[in-house]
Amino acid sequence: MKQRILAATLALAAASSPALAEDSVFVGHLVDYTGPTSFVSKFYGPGVRDAVDYINSTGGIDGTKIEMETIDYAYKVPQAIANYKKWKSKGMIALQGWGTGDTEALIGFVAKDQVPVWSASYSGHLTDPTGKNPKTKKPAPYNFFYGPSYTDACRALVQWAAGDAKEKGLSDPKFVHTGDNHPYPNAPKEGCAEYAAELGLEVLPPVVVPLGPGDFKAQCLTIKESGANYAYVGNLGGSVISLLKSCNTVGADVTYMGNVWAGDHLTIKAAEAQNYVFPTATPFWDAAADGMALVYKIADMSGFAKDSKPTHHYIRGVCSAFYMKEAMEWAKANGGITGENIKKGMYVNQDWVPKGLEGVCLPSTWTPEDHRGSTVVSINKGSFDDGAVNIERIAEMTLPRRDDWVGY
Repeated sequence: MKQRILAATLALAAASSPALAEDSVFVGHLVDYTGPTSFVSKFYGPGVRDAVDYINSTGGIDGTKIEMETIDYAYKVPQAIANYKKWKSKGMIALQGWGTGDTEALIGFVAKDQVPVWSASYSGHLTDPTGKNPKTKKPAPYNFFYGPSYTDACRALVQWAAGDAKEKGLSDPKFVHTGDNHPYPNAPKEGCAEYAAELGLEVLPPVVVPLGPGDFKAQCLTIKESGANYAYVGNLGGSVISLLKSCNTVGADVTYMGNVWAGDHLTIKAAEAQNYVFPTATPFWDAAADGMALVYKIADMSGFAKDSKPTHHYIRGVCSAFYMKEAMEWAKANGGITGENIKKGMYVNQDWVPKGLEGVCLPSTWTPEDHRGSTVVSINKGSFDDGAVNIERIAEMTLPRRDDWVGY
């Protein structure tokens, strides 16, 4: 009898040991499928989810499965925080996040709890892990994202605009920021405006445009009367479609430059846009890049692309999940899959492209002092002509890693 009790006690202890606990790790996954950013989250979210399912089907993290719970928080910051706390109590080891408001609100939580986050917010405020920039409000040592920050993408756009203005012979080109008074469109506003001014563009007062769709003729008349030549579009989805249509109605002859979420084939088609400029950080769905074979395999497994081609936002979700995967693999081989070790794993490689995604994910480098994974920005121009969307790459900018731009 004593031997049976001892055996049962030893078995219970083994079941709770760190080695067996690593048979799976828990990851939270925030999405917005019913809120104001669902237009793009309905592609990015499945990109993350499908990639994790594929990773699990091909052996996980060297045998450790990723247990991921996906929650639609409808872009509500309090709900995101509540879900974070619930997941942390369940032993969450990492988070695939979504919006800027909630990601920035969680900076202190994830730093204290040592929970690395890969967000779909590319706010420059998340790129200073140590607080070395005096402008940084809160260091973000556990925050990562794939691709250039919103501010760096906007800087690339105004750099392109300055060159475009010179080619067109504009003597006093004017730049205006548009977007809701909200953390997401506001994130690049100050830093981008400063760089626009450095480049010789006149920076006009920003124009507030709601994040949801509406009649924006009043805002478009303001843009038109201001004499703006280049307008940064800080919103996404229905809001952008409404803005472009409204401005076309009032005859605002402006070059519109969207952020990374504001440009895709669906937006261009719905808005019947002409010469709409926007940045990207991956190829488009039908690109000939080598790594697209893996992306197609991931989407085929879930059937996501069965009825229509996804936007490139899906592909960025895949990249985000695979950077997490490879950081977890390094962590497992170097002391175990803990939040602290995963974070260390993000610093191991330079010009890092996840295996199998060559030509898809930008070569990226994160360091303990700088969480700007990439400062390379592809710039595209899209138009809707004769019932078809036509997109061409018109430039690629590599921005300097200026110290005064980290975290900003």
